[in-house]
Amino acid sequence: MEAAYDEIADWYEQDFEPLPGLYRQLGELLGAGDGVCLEVGCGTGAHAETVRGLGWTPVGIDLSTGMLGYAIERLPVARANAERLPFADDSVPAVVSVMVHTDMPAYPKVLREVRRVLRPGGVFVHVGVHPCFCGHFADRSDPDSIVITPGYHDGSWTKKSWTDKGVRNRVGAKHYPLHELLNAVTDAGLRMERFGEGGEAAPITFSVRARK
Repeated sequence: MEAAYDEIADWYEQDFEPLPGLYRQLGELLGAGDGVCLEVGCGTGAHAETVRGLGWTPVGIDLSTGMLGYAIERLPVARANAERLPFADDSVPAVVSVMVHTDMPAYPKVLREVRRVLRPGGVFVHVGVHPCFCGHFADRSDPDSIVITPGYHDGSWTKKSWTDKGVRNRVGAKHYPLHELLNAVTDAGLRMERFGEGGEAAPITFSVRARK
């Protein structure tokens, strides 16, 4: 099975710039700990250093062989579908999902899998593009004046983007309005604890910490 990111793995590793404050948000919500921290959709393993610096042992899964070719230098990885995680029930103390939920048309199903593999009391951290200010409906060409156009509620998959320098225009993205994203977390049986927003005047990222 060929993954969409296989075609852009080299570009992602060499040229893609992470969003401002991304690692800080991940660190603040995940916090210090030990044991395995599973990253669903780990990509090139760019977040492994942050996770490891908090005391956790990062492990990643991803569908893209191209991305995993870079990730394997940074953390233990396996090629797997996030909708069917190769972990036993109640076996993992922490799971993170960083900038990938828009790549997953069945993210609610992924969240149910996250809950299944988490230990009781285990922590889950979601960091993703902000549902209200990032998407095919948001023109961010002027960071001081974000223009929101119709399309926020349609939940579509599209390559439409205000820039040709990002991921969305290359592989496409699924949009989840804020209420759908939060409902998916609670519907999966996860208890939300804290939230975060990061970026410029109009936030770029939205984060959630939840527990089983």
